[in-house]
Amino acid sequence: MSDPTGPHLAPVPDAAASPRKRVKPKVKKLRLLAILLPLAVLAVISTVFGMMMAVASDLPALEQLPQVAKRKNSVLYDVQGKRIATLASNQGRIIVTSDEIGANAKYAVIAVEDQRFYENSGVDLRGIGRAFYQDVIQGRSAQGGSTIAQQFVKNALQAQHNRTVFEKLREAAMAYHLTRKWSKERILTEYLNSVYFGNGAYGIEAAARTYFGADPNHNNCGTPNHPMCASELTPAEAAMLAAIIASPSAYDPVAHPAAAIQRRNLVLKKMLQQDRITQAQYADAIQQQPFYKLAPPHLDTQPGTEYFVSWVRQSLVDQVGPQQAFEGNLRVTTTLDLDLQKAAQQAVNTYLSWAGGPTAAVVAIDNETGEVRAMVGGRDYNTSPFNLATQGQRQPGSSFKPFILAEALRQGIGPGTVFPSRKRVFKVGKNEQFVVNNFENEYAGQSTVANGLTFSDNSVFAALGIKVGTKKVARLAERMGIRTPVSSNLAMTLGGLRQGVTPLDMAHAYETFAAHGRRISGTLGTADDGPVGIHEIDRETGDGIKTVKKNQLKAKRILSQKLADEEAQLLTGPVKFGTATRAQYGGFAAGKTGTTENSGDAWFVGFTDRWTIAVWVGYPNTLKPMLTEFRGSAVTGGTFPAMIWHDFVVAANRIADARNAKERARQGLPPLPSGSTPSSSAPATVTPPAPPREGAAPKGSGTTGGSSGGTSPDAQAPVATTPQQATPAPSPTPTTPTPAPAPTPAAPTTTPATPPAGGAPTTGGTGGTGAG
Repeated sequence: MSDPTGPHLAPVPDAAASPRKRVKPKVKKLRLLAILLPLAVLAVISTVFGMMMAVASDLPALEQLPQVAKRKNSVLYDVQGKRIATLASNQGRIIVTSDEIGANAKYAVIAVEDQRFYENSGVDLRGIGRAFYQDVIQGRSAQGGSTIAQQFVKNALQAQHNRTVFEKLREAAMAYHLTRKWSKERILTEYLNSVYFGNGAYGIEAAARTYFGADPNHNNCGTPNHPMCASELTPAEAAMLAAIIASPSAYDPVAHPAAAIQRRNLVLKKMLQQDRITQAQYADAIQQQPFYKLAPPHLDTQPGTEYFVSWVRQSLVDQVGPQQAFEGNLRVTTTLDLDLQKAAQQAVNTYLSWAGGPTAAVVAIDNETGEVRAMVGGRDYNTSPFNLATQGQRQPGSSFKPFILAEALRQGIGPGTVFPSRKRVFKVGKNEQFVVNNFENEYAGQSTVANGLTFSDNSVFAALGIKVGTKKVARLAERMGIRTPVSSNLAMTLGGLRQGVTPLDMAHAYETFAAHGRRISGTLGTADDGPVGIHEIDRETGDGIKTVKKNQLKAKRILSQKLADEEAQLLTGPVKFGTATRAQYGGFAAGKTGTTENSGDAWFVGFTDRWTIAVWVGYPNTLKPMLTEFRGSAVTGGTFPAMIWHDFVVAANRIADARNAKERARQGLPPLPSGSTPSSSAPATVTPPAPPREGAAPKGSGTTGGSSGGTSPDAQAPVATTPQQATPAPSPTPTTPTPAPAPTPAAPTTTPATPPAGGAPTTGGTGGTGAG
């Protein structure tokens, strides 16, 4: 019987009212952090304290300051192991006291290097934060946050190239200790005595003497009974020296005057903002043009190697820092070959030895390695230390045309392409014209590109350059090795550049043709994959010789091998039939002449299977016409430059052949043919371009040049012309040119422009008539 009350159903408990199930307690993150954070802070404090105590023991080492410690100078050798020079800084070490350093010098350095120098404790946290912010914003290392005390410690520890985080922390700790132990004035003085100012100037007094000691306003400074030069620096001079510190290469006031002055003006602005100079002083200083007559470095060198040494020492500084370069007891094997250097100097002396006449710059580069084997940078280093080979930026004239040809070949325009050879007028915008004339208004009517190269026809190459695009030509020339900016105005088609080129860069760029389209450099090369001056860096230690760095070959493909070899064939035309027949020596030779307006600059740049050689001839300190200096006639690229090139190649081949014969005899092998190498860098057989048809080429012995050819928005240039040409019939037997007599140079027909003090004119782009 069923239960009358029905089944018993227990009520469902209310979930909200039911008690929670207890969970086992866990250690919360905040609690964990609360425990670990104090431990971490304690660990950091202990580490920092330990580091501070550890580095404190290093402070006594700073008392043996590098500028007074006895160190051994580095020694330079040529590639054959012959001693070239003992390397020392300009003026040696000149230690000055705080009282002997003028206020302008101190304030300029503080303004740009450490504006809170007198307030910080050796480490500027605000400066570090600002530098970090700028680095993040710009995506690169844009600013430095080191104080003067930190920089001094870095210099003293020789840690320029050992920039690990630990080293930076160690420097900061030592700088903090140093500030507590030394006065600010002592730190600043020691820093100014130890910092490098470029051009071999180590310390503020050496820098003041190097850059401004020859200024009449500082007559006899630094000599007995006269004030130190550092005490007499004006605001503009002090700002210039302070500007150099950040990068002695980039802000070199001799090699890069525009960049140096821009940096100097920044320093002056900071000095004004920090009330170190008045508004009137600032306005006067930024208008001043620096006076430079660099004192040559005190080097114990082999005669004739001074210009090379002055160039390679900066490369060494870039590699190991100034202190190691000058006082690191290094044994540096350079790329120079003393025998080839003597041959280059003799070739120049044969033709250009008369006083007051033009001079020459010569650079010879090994095709396979990109190493500089010879360098002539001027007539006399002791009276004119400006290096025309590496610093003289002159207009290339028609020697620039091979870059136009290379771009044309890249675009499929063959050497047989025909262009008009007549007066050309090219429209530039609405109201501008680019006018190109040939010399004495003589034209071939029409000409192939190959013949236009051989006889340097301006009208052909102006049209060709415009057709392929001047911007593309400029970019290609820079990729091939021209490291100065190449302008893209129409005048550049005739070699009229806003900024000139150096013989070093011209040889480097032409080497790309000789090396089958590869730009050759090395790990110890100069900036921007430039030519190489250092083969190996070793250090003499108590345990023997230890290799510090060794050059490794770097090759970048710029042109295809087929294109480069085709251009090499075409460049034999000027030597065999055209404007450079005086360069013939009996072996493979390819190259191009160039001559600018009124024969102001004359070039021949060419290559053999072994070397690429650039030769420039002109007056070193001004753009002066050379209208009678070649046996009463004008100097062109086919005269002195081609003759110097010829003589050097003949002598250099003789030297190389003798060495090869000796080495092969030692190995029991037969001698090689004269002028050849086991692995040739040039085409074995070369077919020259066909000579022009009868009457196609203008009559005469010169070719075109002209650093420009007309007017354009970018360059207002005189009319470019082509000199008379002859249909040549050169003898297959090479002839040795007779040395030119020492004529009396003719006075210029125009008043030459005054160049920047200390060297040759550096800008151009407005040349005109020339004979390439």
